[in-house]
Amino acid sequence: MSENNKRTNVRGPMGGGPGMNAMGSGEKAKDFKGTWGKLILYCKRYLPVIFTALVIAALGTVLQIIGPDKLKDMTNEITKGLPALINGKPIIGAIDFNAVFNIGILLVFFYAASVIFSFAENFIMATVTAKISKNMRSDISKKINRLPLKYFDKTSYGDVISRVTNDVDAIGQTLNQSLDTLVRSITMFVGSLIMMFYNSWILALVAIFSTFIGFALMAIIMSKSQKYFKTQQQGLGDINGYIEEIYSGHNVVKAYNGGKEAKKTFENINNSLYDSGWKSQFISGLMMPIMNFIGNFGYVSVCVVGAALAMNGTISFGVIVAFMMYIRLFTQPLSQLAQSMQQLQRTAAASERVFEFFDEEELSNESEKRRKLENIKGNVEFKNVHFGYEKDKTIINNFCAKVKAGQKVAIVGPTGAGKTTIVNLLMRFYEIDSGEIYLDETAINKVTRENLHDQFCMVLQDTWLFEGTIKENIIYSKQGISDEEVTNACKAVGIHHFIRTLPQGYDTVLNDKANLSVGQKQLVTIARAMIQNSPLLILDEATSSVDTRTEKLVQDAMDKLTHGRTSFVIAHRLSTIRNADIILVMKDGDIIESGHHGELIEKGGFYAELYNSQFEQAS
Repeated sequence: MSENNKRTNVRGPMGGGPGMNAMGSGEKAKDFKGTWGKLILYCKRYLPVIFTALVIAALGTVLQIIGPDKLKDMTNEITKGLPALINGKPIIGAIDFNAVFNIGILLVFFYAASVIFSFAENFIMATVTAKISKNMRSDISKKINRLPLKYFDKTSYGDVISRVTNDVDAIGQTLNQSLDTLVRSITMFVGSLIMMFYNSWILALVAIFSTFIGFALMAIIMSKSQKYFKTQQQGLGDINGYIEEIYSGHNVVKAYNGGKEAKKTFENINNSLYDSGWKSQFISGLMMPIMNFIGNFGYVSVCVVGAALAMNGTISFGVIVAFMMYIRLFTQPLSQLAQSMQQLQRTAAASERVFEFFDEEELSNESEKRRKLENIKGNVEFKNVHFGYEKDKTIINNFCAKVKAGQKVAIVGPTGAGKTTIVNLLMRFYEIDSGEIYLDETAINKVTRENLHDQFCMVLQDTWLFEGTIKENIIYSKQGISDEEVTNACKAVGIHHFIRTLPQGYDTVLNDKANLSVGQKQLVTIARAMIQNSPLLILDEATSSVDTRTEKLVQDAMDKLTHGRTSFVIAHRLSTIRNADIILVMKDGDIIESGHHGELIEKGGFYAELYNSQFEQAS
């Protein structure tokens, strides 16, 4: 791209650059509550269903909490007959087996109902979270189409991909697993606490005292871990962005022996991700052993104190049995709560990145624009156009030019002169700072961008093809195109014969196994432009990456494509634009010369120097 020396690390529509992650790894975590508030508002249409699922989860947990109390009753029924058995005097009916059986049946019912509730809750949450993740990805995709290109000047593609994949996955996983775990844990914790006080307030206090230290440790760990989860999510975006960039430029890296430097940079990013990932996982991993120790300590405390109380007749033996289960139900939620909170923190970090993306400034809303460009001739006028990629750095200064319908206009000049920028402004990829651009006497900012783009077909230096058949690549988004039209376009550009030699012809899928040369790919994109059949044409360095023989084929195809269309041609090879009707010579954002090839050569000015320098370099 000819403007890359004007901007740092950019990714424009017709050029590339390394890009930068919009979020540095050292950025502090933002408001946890505020981020979750945004996520709740985003999911508001599903809140009734989510609330229902969480209520079901709570009910299932309540049934589990009642279980130990019933086991207490069962134990007490059994212990009633133990004295007679111990004294060697078996008494028929000393143990009420009917009562034991009835309690057992009730326990089976409670636990079975708990399993059914759990299944229903999991089914509902899995369905809802899948829909939320799908909607979030769709909204990100729509948001991308509404973002100005200046956003991608400062953000790497890999970071955007990371938000669509890693961050959305983290949100979906938490909604599907951590929310219900959080509700179950809170219900289990509170319910167990109530039941322990119901059975014995002394043993309840012993259990609480033995687990109090768990709360303190959990609070300390949670306060330290959030920043590491935030850094971990940012690191994933950094490493995805870097891998995407290095992989897409793999040939350049190899050609310039940049493998060692690329590996060194990757290792630095990877080590940073390892450091934050290790710390976050290590801290969260401390929860389980700490909670296990607290739980075991609680078992010992309850057994010792419970035995003393049972000997004094303060409590029954069944209460000790129940407390042995309640102490587990009471301490287990602590570790689950800790893990859930870690997941909630990770989700807050991921949600923060997603909602930061949603909050990015969008292209202006054009729904109120009713004027449309239809059946245009192709007259173009640039009137006092000023523009800069940054407000304080103007690179297009008072640009004025008139182009008549059907003319072939070549824009030439040294790198950084503003050639591609002019085309970007014409397509409204960027908005001008001042001045006007007219298309058939209609200011292009008075119509929608979509309507404006319909008036142009483009052939760029980068031959973008997607994985699909050759016919699909040629038709792309155009509707109602017949096979005959596709064939005629390919014949016109001279690639029909080659396509017919392929095993599946026009239905050959373009992927790694179907290798096309650079020139053949360029001819496919020219055929695509022919199918588009728009009144204006943009050719941006379309022959810069092909050999001389292929250049002749591509040039012939482009000559057919430009026939009858207003064409803007950007080329460093000035030999390819000698037949242009008008040549605009740009330097530092201004037109310094204009005319056709012969006139400019006779003037012996800047264009003549550029043109003759080609042959000096060649010799």
